[in-house]
Amino acid sequence: MFKKTFFVLVVLLMGGLVANAQNREDLQKQKQSIEKELAELNKLYRETQKNTKTSVKQLAIIKRKINAREALVNSINREVKQLDETIYLNERDIYRLRKELDTLKVKYAKSIVFAYKNRSSYAYLNFLFSAGSFNDAMKRVTYLKSYRQNRETQANTIVKSENLLQEKIGVLSNNKKERLSTLEVQSKQLLDLQEDRKEQDQVVAQLKGKEKELNKQIRDKESQRQKVAVAINAVIRREIEEAKKRDEAKRLKALEDARKLKAAQDAAAAAAALEKKNAAGSTAKPITGAGAKPATNNTVVANGGSVNPPKPTLNDPATGVSSASKDRTYSPLESTPEGMEMSLNFENNRGRLPWPVSNGIVTVGFGTQSYAGTKLMQKSDGLEIAVPIGSAVRCVADGEVVYAGEVADENIVLVKHGKYFTGYKNLSSVAVSRDQKVKAGTVLGKSGTSIDGEGGILFMIMNDKSVAQNPTPWLRSK
Repeated sequence: MFKKTFFVLVVLLMGGLVANAQNREDLQKQKQSIEKELAELNKLYRETQKNTKTSVKQLAIIKRKINAREALVNSINREVKQLDETIYLNERDIYRLRKELDTLKVKYAKSIVFAYKNRSSYAYLNFLFSAGSFNDAMKRVTYLKSYRQNRETQANTIVKSENLLQEKIGVLSNNKKERLSTLEVQSKQLLDLQEDRKEQDQVVAQLKGKEKELNKQIRDKESQRQKVAVAINAVIRREIEEAKKRDEAKRLKALEDARKLKAAQDAAAAAAALEKKNAAGSTAKPITGAGAKPATNNTVVANGGSVNPPKPTLNDPATGVSSASKDRTYSPLESTPEGMEMSLNFENNRGRLPWPVSNGIVTVGFGTQSYAGTKLMQKSDGLEIAVPIGSAVRCVADGEVVYAGEVADENIVLVKHGKYFTGYKNLSSVAVSRDQKVKAGTVLGKSGTSIDGEGGILFMIMNDKSVAQNPTPWLRSK
């Protein structure tokens, strides 16, 4: 009974410790991730301050800093709540242990008193010899032994319970110290958050005084964005037209092959019939006039084709598409097994695509962006990622380079992934060429400087309709 009670108590306590440890570990990982992002943002912000050319990127970075700082404060709040809950549970466990320990001591004291009152050898012998039979006497001997062992078990359980109680008290003391330390960190982060907000107000005030200059930057970026969009659309249309031409050539070749095969089969059949006729020595005249059979639908006509040529299907070698995908709406860019495979791989990796640069910070998101405290607004067809100038820019998936060169005074690389395209803009140098096959992780070039004078790249994702996609849901979490 005592062993079972002690075991259940230990299991409950250990289960609570493991669950709390897992929650605390998740919170610690989240905190470390946010702290790392804050360190990168601080470094990036210091770099932008060196630039004499004012840009809205400074405001975007400090806004990201505030968001990250608020997330860190919220994470610390959750950690404090977790510690409060842990302290409460530990205090409850300590109360339960003390109560259980008191009960064990009372029961043990009663057993000791009972043993003391019946300590004489006469009482022991009298208990044995009063047995009605030999078997009964043996049972009484076994009972006395088990009673003695039970007292020893009680004593051991009391010692273990006391040790567990002291250990739990030590854990509680550490929890309280950790809570105080966490509250100090929280206070510091709240002060830093206030400083970040003050800094944001200062940047906003500075930007308001230079809105004309910034509006010009934004207009220049918008003009450049439109030129890049037009160029990308032209490349995508070109790829689709080339794919259609290839498909048509394959279809015509398949039809020509089918016609030749049919002609060969008809010739072979005619030769066999003639040979059979000659072998039989037939003298019958050929049937002509009204009794003649009409030509079949597959009779070869003078133009070299047939009346009803075979139509290509999903299994047609001209398309190379398996019949297992009949329900899919195909793009001309998926008409080959390679194109279909790249499309499906790209789609299946949604949410898991690697980032095109290492340790970059998104300063401008997808779509129309506004800046708090100003009237400034700008549109982005992708993610503007701030990185040091000269950083390696890598392909996010297997594909084929369909454009590598300059557009609107900016180097850009466009990679085809079946019916999807990824674009990499603001490159200082390009390391690939058109029609080159690339793998995920292939270095496409080095990051350069954007119009606002800051280091970074623009990463884009488009489909075969030239519709820009938000890259965030496609990229894996950092």
